Amino acid sequence: MGVLSSALGVFGFGIGTSVGLVIGYYMFIYFLPTDVKDPKIRLLVEEDSKTLQRLLPEIPLWVKNPDFDRVDWLNKFIENMWPYLDTAICTTAKNIAKPIIAEQIPKYKIQSVEFETLTLGTLPPTLQGMKVYVTDEKELIMEPSFKWAGNPNIIIAVKAFGLKATVQVVDLQVFAVPRITLKPLLSVFPCFANIYVSLMEKPHVDFGLKLLGADVMAIPGLYRFVQELIKDQVANMYLWPKALEVQIMDPTQAMKKPVGILDVKVLRAMKLKKKDLLGKSDPYVKLKLTEEKLTAKKTTVKHSNLNPEWNEEFNFVVKDPNTQALEINVYDWEQVGTHDKMGMNVVPLKDLTPDEPKVLTLDLLKNMNPNDPENEKSRGQLVMEILYKPFKEDEIPNDIDDSSIIQKAPEGTPAGGGLLVVIVHEAEDIEGKYHTNPHARLLFRGEERKTKRVKKSRDPRWEDEFQFMVDEPPTNDKIHVEVFSTSSRIGLLHPKESLGYVTISLADVVSNRRINEKYHLIDSKNGRIQIEMQWRTS
Repeated sequence: MGVLSSALGVFGFGIGTSVGLVIGYYMFIYFLPTDVKDPKIRLLVEEDSKTLQRLLPEIPLWVKNPDFDRVDWLNKFIENMWPYLDTAICTTAKNIAKPIIAEQIPKYKIQSVEFETLTLGTLPPTLQGMKVYVTDEKELIMEPSFKWAGNPNIIIAVKAFGLKATVQVVDLQVFAVPRITLKPLLSVFPCFANIYVSLMEKPHVDFGLKLLGADVMAIPGLYRFVQELIKDQVANMYLWPKALEVQIMDPTQAMKKPVGILDVKVLRAMKLKKKDLLGKSDPYVKLKLTEEKLTAKKTTVKHSNLNPEWNEEFNFVVKDPNTQALEINVYDWEQVGTHDKMGMNVVPLKDLTPDEPKVLTLDLLKNMNPNDPENEKSRGQLVMEILYKPFKEDEIPNDIDDSSIIQKAPEGTPAGGGLLVVIVHEAEDIEGKYHTNPHARLLFRGEERKTKRVKKSRDPRWEDEFQFMVDEPPTNDKIHVEVFSTSSRIGLLHPKESLGYVTISLADVVSNRRINEKYHLIDSKNGRIQIEMQWRTS
């Protein structure tokens, strides 16, 4: 009886299984959806950018987004420096964490929290691309695409109530796109005062966490909870426009405020050595304060004179009399080519007595190297009167610019007239059809002046100054400025072409005494030119 029941059971199981498979197969065929279409095969070049990003998420940003640049050189640098960066970063992290931990553990009745092991591993982070923003402010904005799938080993030992527990962080992954802003930009190393770090989107953070050797992240639901918690906490603190601020230097000290005015009067020169083979030299003097980026100030040119007299006055804003110095250079003016240097000297401001005029007779030197035998040769002398006037406490201005001080016109300026000074600083985004070797040409009341030529540059910087002596204020006059490019090759095919021009009314210059603006060039796609103009009267 038992054998028969077993046989029947096996037979029934076999029949039931077979019938079930047949019924399931027919039901699968019967209920098969009819709207399923065959997949379409298309070339990747035919897909739009969003589809490509969805299909190929691991492609670097510099491939998917033209605004991001490749930074392979930086990745190579990080790779080679990583063993040293690992040690430096871990040491810094320990030093920062120790006082914070010491302040917090008494609140939770914990005896100690220590790093037993702290290393970032052997795999360095990589930058998938970097985007740089250009603004008109004194700042630099960068957005690197940061990815790090590292193998760090971080073991933290916690002691409480006589017990010790260890927590280990392993297999850390961080993907983020931070915005790093360096501002304000300064002329003192490291050239910026603060670093601001913001996150443009929630970062991806993934890691393994072991408690007493057991993988805590294997607990159901805990992994996703911890991951979302970290994302939300980091986003609440640093998601743009919120930022982490790291102060590198005190901007109030770096951006030194003016403390006084330096009055300089160039009187005369004596026994200058001529530079021209034929005839005498045409000397003029250039003055500049060290630690300043402003254009040097110049006297007028005295033609064919080795004992010239100028009696011209200049003013400079002093920001640090202990470190700044007045640089004096005497040049021989040339109508064509570079101007020959006739001699130089330097007057440290710390050697001047405040509020006491001082007449100096300076020997002109080749350079400021005391061991150079060339300095023993006689190059003539320059006589100057210098007065340093420090501000009193209630006179210190909050915001003053050396360029805002307008010099007086030199002696001999016609009564009721003045000196029009035009400084052509630079141009940007200019491009020629056949070549780009730009120079600027100025046309004022029939007088034509030209800057030097800069070869193969779309953003030339000239810093050339021109002076026009006029009998009356040029209120109703205009100055025409045109940028040309001349071919550097000898030939008659396209030797010269115009890159754009602008015509500027001088009424604002006369009324404001000084303007310094960027002008859009007509007949140029994006070209602009920066011109500073001053109206000086006696």
